[in-house]
Amino acid sequence: MEVLKLEHVRHDFGQVRAVDDVSLSVGRGELVCLLGPSGCGKTTALRVAAGLERLQQGRVLIDGTPVGDQKRDVAPEDRSVGLVFQDYALFPHLDVKGNVAFGLRGWSKKEREARAHAVLKQVGMTHLADAHPHMLSGGQQQRVALARALAPNPKVMLLDEPFSGLDVTLRQSIRDETLTVLKQAGAATLMVTHDPEEAMFMADRIALMCDGRLVQLGPPAELYANPVNKFVASFFGEINRLPGVVKNGSVPTPFGQLDAGQLADGQAVEILIRPEALRVQPCQAPEDRAPGQRPARVRTARLLGRSSMLHLALPANGAQASAPQAEEDDIQLHARIPGRFLPAEDELLDVQLDRSQTFVFPAGHVT
Repeated sequence: MEVLKLEHVRHDFGQVRAVDDVSLSVGRGELVCLLGPSGCGKTTALRVAAGLERLQQGRVLIDGTPVGDQKRDVAPEDRSVGLVFQDYALFPHLDVKGNVAFGLRGWSKKEREARAHAVLKQVGMTHLADAHPHMLSGGQQQRVALARALAPNPKVMLLDEPFSGLDVTLRQSIRDETLTVLKQAGAATLMVTHDPEEAMFMADRIALMCDGRLVQLGPPAELYANPVNKFVASFFGEINRLPGVVKNGSVPTPFGQLDAGQLADGQAVEILIRPEALRVQPCQAPEDRAPGQRPARVRTARLLGRSSMLHLALPANGAQASAPQAEEDDIQLHARIPGRFLPAEDELLDVQLDRSQTFVFPAGHVT
């Protein structure tokens, strides 16, 4: 069931259109991530949903009831939304339990104390109920901010870059805990992030934005495996790019023909290849190579922790990778290999392409 719904929302700051005809919905218990680069409009869309920015065009509905349209603008505190900001915005003069109980308007003292205790237990912070914010670590402050937002049992949770102030190691554990708490609470959650890995970890669906518009909306696997354009394909990490031209419905590449889809013959295209789409193995004799395998020379190999990155030089025009020195027309490719794999410089490897992680789009268009 749809709990939060944005319909054709537009929002301008002067002459700049920050949000341009955005429509999306979030169901009960669902977490949707608004993802995109800085300045794409994702935080503005979240603030419009919260009522922190007055709606200029479109509609915002919660549980089917309009809370923002051309006739009404319900205050944030009356929208049944819980808010968690980048800086957590805790009240320095209140202790932890006071911060959590702050938004429980109309509750008795006993009810406020019981609810504060319950949500602090849910986020593992009951032992610091009497502490003040300045005594807490960044991760602990984030937990308190989450507890405060959850305390009134909101129908919608809105999170704006909630993990951006945490170091990498802490961020991983805190977002795991946060996801568990949000799923237990069952609220519809809309979260803003610029980190594609974080969005893929947290989200049931990702709404990827660019220049104020919603570019693609769907499950993380759908955006990663079936991007609608070059912007989507390249937003989820480094990518190799090769030029090409459609001939007879396909695109010739060093690894064989790629299906050109609906692109017309003669169309200039750009081939996007994820680094993990390049599979390598020890070099074999030419007669032993599988179709589409090509020899390439290792230029550098670097361990990145969970994976290794190889810089490969693939001779153009079908030449053999025999000369140790780089050639001007060599095709430069990056391959990401799971685990520790560090072949020596100038070592020859056979390279094959995983076509499921290779995409063909018209040349010359960013999106």
